[in-house]
Amino acid sequence: MNAPHIDVEQVEAANTAFYEALEQGDFETVSEFWLTPSDLGIDESFHDPADAGVVSCVHPGWPVLTGRGEVLRSYALIMANTDYIQFFLTDVHVSVTGDTALVTCTENILSGGPAPEGGDELGPLVGQLVVATNAFRRTPAGWKLWSHHASPVLAETEDEEGEDTPA
Repeated sequence: MNAPHIDVEQVEAANTAFYEALEQGDFETVSEFWLTPSDLGIDESFHDPADAGVVSCVHPGWPVLTGRGEVLRSYALIMANTDYIQFFLTDVHVSVTGDTALVTCTENILSGGPAPEGGDELGPLVGQLVVATNAFRRTPAGWKLWSHHASPVLAETEDEEGEDTPA
């Protein structure tokens, strides 16, 4: 097996593990997947970590989040307000060039919050279709997320002539 093929497999495994950590609500593991200044060999005592190797994230409907702290706060907020989430990834494509990798995929998301009236059961499940691009950088500790950008897919409706058009 050649090195580029191994890189693709490693990136795909890191991408899958990231989504699994989200499903499990494992904030510590989610945090470990995001680049840190030290992953890039930057001494934080001499550089502002917010300016070094800036990570970014766009959740569907959110503004751009920049900086590791802001990105991780967003995941903490999502996890705190979501009782159940499951990702079914489809159309996964991995491209690796040197120490950078892009993963594009469709996130078929099933999620639910607390039951109405504060009951113990899970609230109604909601499905969402999202396309995502995840940028990874190679580090001594493995492939780490540099950027995540997700956008909702608009539902298609039939127009008067019977053709599918975005809603």
